[in-house]
Amino acid sequence: MEFLQKLKISGGVNLSNLRPSRDNERTTSFSSTASSKTDSKGDVSLPPRGSPAAKKMKILLVIDSPDTDWAKIFKGRQLHGGTYDIRVEQAEFGDLNLASYSDSGTMVDIQVYREGTVVVRSFRPDFVLIRQSVRGIGPKEDYRNILLGLQFGNVPCVNSLTSIYNFAEKPWVFAQLIQLQKRLGKDAFPLVEQAYYPNYKEMLITPKFPVVVKVGHANGGYGKVCVHNHRSFQDIASIVALSDTYATTEPFIPGKCDVRIQKIGTHYRAFKRTSISDNWKTNTGSAVLEEIEITDRYKMWVDECSQLFGGGLDIMCVEAIVGKDNKEYIIEVNDTAMRLFSDTQDEDQRRIADLIVEKMEKQYPPKLEPSTATGAALTGNCYKSLQSFQCAFKVLGGSSTPSASEGATKTEKKKNGGLFSGLIE
Repeated sequence: MEFLQKLKISGGVNLSNLRPSRDNERTTSFSSTASSKTDSKGDVSLPPRGSPAAKKMKILLVIDSPDTDWAKIFKGRQLHGGTYDIRVEQAEFGDLNLASYSDSGTMVDIQVYREGTVVVRSFRPDFVLIRQSVRGIGPKEDYRNILLGLQFGNVPCVNSLTSIYNFAEKPWVFAQLIQLQKRLGKDAFPLVEQAYYPNYKEMLITPKFPVVVKVGHANGGYGKVCVHNHRSFQDIASIVALSDTYATTEPFIPGKCDVRIQKIGTHYRAFKRTSISDNWKTNTGSAVLEEIEITDRYKMWVDECSQLFGGGLDIMCVEAIVGKDNKEYIIEVNDTAMRLFSDTQDEDQRRIADLIVEKMEKQYPPKLEPSTATGAALTGNCYKSLQSFQCAFKVLGGSSTPSASEGATKTEKKKNGGLFSGLIE
């Protein structure tokens, strides 16, 4: 196992028996600060573990489509004013694989299709940003096993891995929203009514029509049907039987517009979207988008929902619909994979980058490093000889370096059982 890990870390590994990527453009499925040089000079490997370059680098894995170049967004960003550089590795869930070990963390592989050969880039991520839904349309696009591996390796992530895993099933999230409504009241938290059927056998009681039937986890508008009578409802029940999954129903609300309140870190935004097409789904087709004021009511919705599953929802939004009677109904809550509107996309992506830098700085504080060879030797049971050495230490990313006498004085205050334990406040 150790040999295989070292083999993969040393550079690209050509594995011709692995599956090819989905198209010939998968060579751009990853991004890094040096990716522009890889076409002519081959793959750029990571610096060896333990080297000075590796110690000053933190690897950020971004799970997202190649439509957004996160390496470009993070270009020039550093942690603690230059203590650590940020290297971005980007891929979709379908191009990722990993192995996690209880003693050494998580090793991630990115498959890149290059010149007829699958090249695997391997690295240990220090932080993860997930901007892709963990579940796609079909059963083959269920990547919760990747989440389990990241959690097994205790890799910090935005949003939290716990919240992303819980958001994989829409009824599970809606059950939490029901608890919120019971606590806050229907007027303060106007959640749409919904019914849940674990399988087609229970879809016997005819609801009030028209209703919207959502088959399965119903992500991205898929699996949603508007049913106007009981005959059509029974037809949908037969489809649910073939799909071997659950279904939910909710009353169809003729919408005047829909409202979206999003939260990125501590920044809030609200949009009103008015459909100008004949589609019954107000969030699809052509629409007029308008940014509106964040009211206390909207802010309360987002703040309460961001605390679901123990918090960790740093990127999320609440979707609501405004009926013809001007009443608002909360439809659903979306998490880290929420789509950004094109009008404010660039600004929102920069806010996400700021959020990630803030989280990474909390996760990886600046480390103390000796500035001389003598100082480097003072790491074991040699505190008693400290006063005979003139040592200077520096804090990476700090604004100043203490003198030798100041370092010795403050170190003496920090001693712990005769062992040198780090110093400078």
